[in-house]
Amino acid sequence: MPINATLQKRRDLCFLVLAGLFLGTLGMLNILGLTRFLELGHIGSWPIVVAVGALPYPITFLCTDLISELWGEERASQVVWVGLLLNGWVVLILWLGGLLPGLAGAPEGTFFEIQRLAFGSVGASMAAYLTAQFVDVRLFHFWKQRTNGKALWLRNNGSTLISQLVDTSAVVLISHYGAHVLPVRAGEPVLPQLGAFIASGYLFKALAALADTMPFIWLTGWLRQWLDVPRRGSEIGCDLDDEARTGSVTSA
Repeated sequence: MPINATLQKRRDLCFLVLAGLFLGTLGMLNILGLTRFLELGHIGSWPIVVAVGALPYPITFLCTDLISELWGEERASQVVWVGLLLNGWVVLILWLGGLLPGLAGAPEGTFFEIQRLAFGSVGASMAAYLTAQFVDVRLFHFWKQRTNGKALWLRNNGSTLISQLVDTSAVVLISHYGAHVLPVRAGEPVLPQLGAFIASGYLFKALAALADTMPFIWLTGWLRQWLDVPRRGSEIGCDLDDEARTGSVTSA
């Protein structure tokens, strides 16, 4: 049955909202990045410290999981690649803004401090981002295929929890050893401090991933109904393939 124009517009709008939220969040967190570190509490004497840029990051995995579930692995991977280009665009504008001459007498310290921290944050996140997002997309579809579209909670949590560990570890290690922008205390062993940053960041992201399980399941069910993708595990685009095959058979 051909897809009517209203349904197609609805699907396009939904994809644009999810992709836009993903890309907008990605751009925001790369600017905020390491500009401030937050102490969210303690476990015993161990402080839970996360960079302010980590606060919106879990939403990016929710968006790619929804796109993966409803549009498939290829569309999710396309959004991830566009996100990489967005990272490059942020770096280019920050570099160009520092290269061009500034207005005489105007304060510039704030810009260059943001530029320094953003360069370190973006440089670290670009490597971690590609690795973690592709791990998330691939694992999501691995479990989707193994469970024949069932166990939605498993592919949502399993893919995100593993990819978040990859992302957090890579960001912390590259930020310190590559960009030297982490607030590491001098005179104290470095590795325990890096381990604390990784553990704190991962704990925050893991709790956020577990907290979004029910919203993800509810959104998936509601969007399947709203976008007319009724079969569990099916993806938008499959109906177009079915329609094309039906048309070919009819023509024959």
